[in-house]
Amino acid sequence: MNILVVEDEPKVATVLRDTLYEYNHLVDIAPDGIEGRQKALENEYDLIILDLVLPYINGIEVCKAVRHEKAKVPILMLTALGSTDDLVKGFEAGADDYLVKPFEFKELMARIMALSRRSSVVSDENRILKTANLELDLDRKIARRDGVKIELTAKEFILLEYFMRHPDKVLSRNTISRKVWEIDFETGTNIVDVYVNFLRKKIDKAYEPKLLHTMIGMGYYFGVRE
Repeated sequence: MNILVVEDEPKVATVLRDTLYEYNHLVDIAPDGIEGRQKALENEYDLIILDLVLPYINGIEVCKAVRHEKAKVPILMLTALGSTDDLVKGFEAGADDYLVKPFEFKELMARIMALSRRSSVVSDENRILKTANLELDLDRKIARRDGVKIELTAKEFILLEYFMRHPDKVLSRNTISRKVWEIDFETGTNIVDVYVNFLRKKIDKAYEPKLLHTMIGMGYYFGVRE
């Protein structure tokens, strides 16, 4: 893979570069947000590893700029901040995954492989998922309910897709975090609940029938309940 690492700590950047070289990846380094944004927009990368705290322009702003121009390149955000609010900010900016510092390189490589697999899945089919009066167009990345377009963030779209692919089942929070984020949230955050609430307000609040249900003590259920 051709990887861009945007990291202002020289020792961390060097270790990341050398480790990725050992796995036969090509690596560019950017030491601040301005250079990182410039390289990300001017060059083609298979993955961007982006620190959150950067000189000049922070990782959130870099992520937004990249995602605005390049919708498909996977972005892995590195952060020393692991609260729910911090994670939500990163995902809302367009990050595909996050890794809290300090981290094990074995975990880093696992995340990289997961993002690589996710981005390489391609289908020529015109795929539209339907539940009641809700439609999700997987190719055009559009959600509609009663024919009205619903604006979703990238993470909300992925979460809704997972629910619509597994209707009429009780899904635990751990299952959702593993399948949607491909990781276990062990930081004590309630990010799954936060994103379900985001999604519920958009797809359910103004519509009938209600589709996204909380099963107390068990998780969530997607579908029409009698």
